[in-house]
Amino acid sequence: MTIHLQTYTDRPMTITPEIIGYLAATLTTSSFLPQAVMTVKTRDTQSLSLSMYSLFTTGVLCWLIYGFYLKDNAIIFANAITFVLAAPILSFKIYHTLIGKK
Repeated sequence: MTIHLQTYTDRPMTITPEIIGYLAATLTTSSFLPQAVMTVKTRDTQSLSLSMYSLFTTGVLCWLIYGFYLKDNAIIFANAITFVLAAPILSFKIYHTLIGKK
């Protein structure tokens, strides 16, 4: 499916599924970025659920692997960045839980 939008130059702009995928990847990954930066800076993981974050990080890893199987750059792009941001936060949460700082 391709969407054509009329532009001021009278040449249609084509929106392909790949463009939508990259847009979705950029939006969802960038929405995660402020929380990741704040958590890495403060190392405060008290309000994070260990089970939720473990499931989330594992899910992101699975999406990344799935993207490699499909050779889908949008899926790879979004999930590689998100995994790189989520893994340290999960590590902080596990560390703080183990030493009792929740």
